[in-house]
Amino acid sequence: MLHYCFKMLYHLGIGSNLREREANLFKCRTLLQEKETVVVSSSALYETEPVGIKEQPWFLNQALAIETKQLPLELLDEIKYIERRMGRVSAEIGGPRLIDIDILLAGDEVVVHERLLIPHPRLTERNFALIPLAEIAPTAIHPLQMQTIQQLKEACSDTSVVRPYFKQDSNSGD
Repeated sequence: MLHYCFKMLYHLGIGSNLREREANLFKCRTLLQEKETVVVSSSALYETEPVGIKEQPWFLNQALAIETKQLPLELLDEIKYIERRMGRVSAEIGGPRLIDIDILLAGDEVVVHERLLIPHPRLTERNFALIPLAEIAPTAIHPLQMQTIQQLKEACSDTSVVRPYFKQDSNSGD
């Protein structure tokens, strides 16, 4: 098997809408770094309205830029392992989840495989992915659309609410 010595830059979208959402995202970032993966940047947290199935809790979403020696399918396997390790179970598509990790971009690579499509096929339609991603990679080029992430964010027709998340202070009396 051929192994590469270089590290590849990936952009991930992570999200959670069950239990301790913020803690779930923190644990996800920690687990990602166990296999010679480095989180090189992360967006702020965003509270996002559910898309598709509306009758569920709002999500916390974040974009990450990571560097790893893993090839795309190896990274996918690692992501699925992390999701299972954190307690995610297969549920209805678009439904509530403890953790969701999506590979949004893999540098300027295009991956077409029965298990994986990169860039993420619905990236350009989702504010909850584009807004955090534009925060950390506004000039990254979508390799199929040939536009920057910032341009795609500005052109996105998604009207779902995406707002900055500020941890609620339990002592505020509100």
